[in-house]
Amino acid sequence: MQKTFLITGALLGALSVGLGAFAAHALKRMTDEATVGVFHTGVEYQFYHALALLLTGIVYAQFPSAWMTRAGWGFIIGTVLFSGSLYAITLLKINGGSLGPAGVLTPIGGLFFIYGWVCMLLGFLKR
Repeated sequence: MQKTFLITGALLGALSVGLGAFAAHALKRMTDEATVGVFHTGVEYQFYHALALLLTGIVYAQFPSAWMTRAGWGFIIGTVLFSGSLYAITLLKINGGSLGPAGVLTPIGGLFFIYGWVCMLLGFLKR
């Protein structure tokens, strides 16, 4: 599990940098500043939680437990739902579509982020 979190964290981190560059250059020419801000929030939270996932993989070596495993999966699922929904919202706005279920996924992703942090805390406390 530790290696999975380290690899996924590194991939999400690299993807964050690429998406951030896309937002700073190409996306600004495609849409308004508010929509770029939504996309940027997705990139920012993806990057933070890529780092959290790397931390989880590193800490797992010292605190191996189901709580650390849950923390890592919480960060992964949170990133997919939270950041992914913000990227989808941005693409829908650019293409003139409606938000549909994408807007509902953002707060659910946020709850998974919180879940991940609480699980990490419990992993430390239960050790």
